[in-house]
Amino acid sequence: MTLRDLLKRPEVSYRMIERFFPPSQEMPWQVKEQVEIQVKYEGYIRRQEEQIKQFRKMERMIIPPEFDYSKVKGISNEAREKLSRIKPRSIGQASRISGVSPADISILMIALEAWKRRMNRE
Repeated sequence: MTLRDLLKRPEVSYRMIERFFPPSQEMPWQVKEQVEIQVKYEGYIRRQEEQIKQFRKMERMIIPPEFDYSKVKGISNEAREKLSRIKPRSIGQASRISGVSPADISILMIALEAWKRRMNRE
């Protein structure tokens, strides 16, 4: 196990490791604290960065104003009603509407892609 892996454990601190494995050069406590924070939370940070990328992608997925939600099979009635009434400009905006579930968004994305392909053929 590496010291990095050891530091990821909640019960282990940088100070504990430092007692047994002193660094080759002294560092300010702020640097040590930052190292500990980055190591302990890197998984959370990575997931958050992925969520941000996904969020930005969904914000770029524009829903044309003429898109007919009543023809989307598989979304809940509540989602259909709210989407038709609110008319979100993007998938990201639609995903933030109360009553529109992640499953509704997935189905909506598929329906929107199919609708765009049909529009491009006509």
